[in-house]
Amino acid sequence: MNILSTTNFRKNLPSFLEEVVSNKPIIVGRRNKPEVIIIKFPENLNKKVSDITNFNANSTSFDFLKKEPDIYSIDDLKVKYV
Repeated sequence: MNILSTTNFRKNLPSFLEEVVSNKPIIVGRRNKPEVIIIKFPENLNKKVSDITNFNANSTSFDFLKKEPDIYSIDDLKVKYV
C-alpha cells in the first residue's frame, strides 16, 4: 500500500485526481500512516441502499467473487432487500 503524504498530494492534485477517475484509489496520510482513501464516485447510485453499500457495489472490492461458482440462485433468497 503506497501512502502519499498530504504535501505530495496537494502539490500533485490534478494528476492524482486523474488516477482516481481512472479507478485507481489514492491513500493519503501523515507520517506514513493512512488517514483517508480517495475513490471514484459511483456512477450508478441506488437510492434504496446506504452510501457505503453503493460504494462497495460500484468498486472493485468484490471482483474476486466473479471467479467463484454460484452456489445460490435468486430463488434462494427469503427476503429481497433491493
